[in-house]
Amino acid sequence: MAPSKKISLTEEELVLALKGRKTIAMQALYDMYSGALLGVIARIIQHQEIAEDVLQETFIKIWNSSTHYDASKGRLFTWMMNIARNLAIDKVRSKDFRNTAKNQDIENNVDSIDAQSKITFNADILGLKDMVTALKPEFHTVLDMVYFKGYTHIEAAEELNLPLGTVKTRIRMAILELRKYFN
Repeated sequence: MAPSKKISLTEEELVLALKGRKTIAMQALYDMYSGALLGVIARIIQHQEIAEDVLQETFIKIWNSSTHYDASKGRLFTWMMNIARNLAIDKVRSKDFRNTAKNQDIENNVDSIDAQSKITFNADILGLKDMVTALKPEFHTVLDMVYFKGYTHIEAAEELNLPLGTVKTRIRMAILELRKYFN
């Protein structure tokens, strides 16, 4: 498939095409302004994937609101930039975004805290491997795969040819057994 040719129109041609609901207008808008609009959005929203989603929402809103654009009130880019900025601010203020920011993956936080503190985890020094080895074989095998070898629960279930629920139950039971060492 050949790369698409970038479309460039004057602002007046762009406004006429946009108000005429011509798809070439959206192609030209994207080619000409997507980078700049994404830059505005990314300064407000620090998450790349969410910023890209807001950019898409911006172009949809531009397309649906094109009849509201008034050239006498300002340039097209300024109007589009305001739409992008407002959508980004709305996203940051949304309950969904705030909850997503609060619910980060614990693995990412632990790794970043360890990196900041220059902490290394050595299970042998703690004697943890010996404690795990002392568990029932079915518990030991699952814990070893998930916590020492880096398997996900699903990968461990597939490798051991067990249902996912069984793997999770064994991990939980093993952790309860290990707690006895620390109480």
